[in-house]
Amino acid sequence: MKSEQQPGKGKTVLITGCSSGIGHNAAHGLRARGWRVFASCRSAQDVQRLKAEGFESVLIDYADEASIETGLAQVLNATGGTLDALFNNGAYGSPGAVEDLPRNAMRAIFETNLFGWHDLTARVLPVMRAQGHGRIVMNSSVLGLAVFRWRGAYVATKHALEGLTDTLRVELRGTDIKVSLIEPGPVTSKFRENSAVQFERWIDWQNSPHKQMYQDVFLKRLHEERNGKDMFELGPEAVTAKLIHAIESPRPRQRYYVTTATYLIAFLKWLLPGFAVDWVVARF
Repeated sequence: MKSEQQPGKGKTVLITGCSSGIGHNAAHGLRARGWRVFASCRSAQDVQRLKAEGFESVLIDYADEASIETGLAQVLNATGGTLDALFNNGAYGSPGAVEDLPRNAMRAIFETNLFGWHDLTARVLPVMRAQGHGRIVMNSSVLGLAVFRWRGAYVATKHALEGLTDTLRVELRGTDIKVSLIEPGPVTSKFRENSAVQFERWIDWQNSPHKQMYQDVFLKRLHEERNGKDMFELGPEAVTAKLIHAIESPRPRQRYYVTTATYLIAFLKWLLPGFAVDWVVARF
């Protein structure tokens, strides 16, 4: 392939959560554009699988501070101490009514979905400052913009991520380190399957005031979602397309919406008063 057809040729990117879904697609998509991709996962088995696919892969588990330090050190050792872009991506959902979420469930999801992202980003920033440029992209969600019932833990992490990222972007004004958010609606991945595991781990639904709802609606929906598709669902390549713009464009956007659901929610929040938005999202 000719060099002019490879916009990322010679550039390096670290992507987290590459075992499947969005991260896996992004790794392949950016490599095809000439990027040198470091594809990280939180399990050694997935790291070996990615290496077999030809990637430079490191183990990074957002819930394990030592793995963040070690994984990033391996990347920087391989690049000679530079990194052009970071795509924070790995996250999971912990479904259930807010009042049924135990403290440890909230602590665990924030460690992975927020604190680990912040830790890795804070470690990358000195590298980007020293080299004089960089791109940081956070994979948020439509649930960073709105709320849906029974997803309170995930909603909380994504709303917190939005605030943290917006603050970081403002603080980096005047530098050539650009920060963007991607906000997908439903995207094909193992997210639903992993969410079901978290529900079974944390929620004592039989002793919940919402027992009837869990029994009649939620459990059926949760398990059906493992194999079925949501309305407006797109493949992970839709996220990769926005990621490419965020790390290659000279003027990346602050936010990138992905799927009709995200555009629709953003429009409704602009158009309707709060009580009307509540009425709409309560239908989901």
